[in-house]
Formats: sequence, C-alpha cells, structure tokens
Amino acid sequence: MLKAISDRIIVSLCESAQSSLIITDDKAYCHEGIVRSVGPLVNSVKIGDRIVFHVFDELPLPQDKLAVIREKSLLGIYTD
Repeated sequence: MLKAISDRIIVSLCESAQSSLIITDDKAYCHEGIVRSVGPLVNSVKIGDRIVFHVFDELPLPQDKLAVIREKSLLGIYTD
C-alpha cells in the first residue's frame, strides 16, 4: 500500500465513481471514494472515510481504482 505525504490523500474509487456526479450549475464533476491513506498535513479526513472530491485534481496511480488528491480538493464527507 502507498503512504500519502504532505497534504495528499490516497483514495480508492467507489463503484459509483464509474459514472461521475454532476454538481452545481457550472457542471463541475466529482467522484466518490474511500480514504486509504492520509498525509501528515491532512486534518479533515481519516482512513476509512467516504468522501466526494473534485475530479479535475485527481492524479491516477498505477494501481487500478486508486487516485491521489490534495486536501483542498475535498467537497464533502459522508456521515452515517
């Protein structure tokens, strides 16, 4: 498993992430995912959180269905 550094978050994309969500009137796209690793400068999420994040900041990884995002790309966290 990869370890996130700095303000980065490693996310495992949810199955529902295969089809992007469209939010707001300007048609900004986002994905859903599960947090797998957080860098030491990340304060807003923890491992296991289900999140929504901005798709344009996503950095693909060699492993399928994983992405790296910056903390500022978070749009929301699902709660129970």
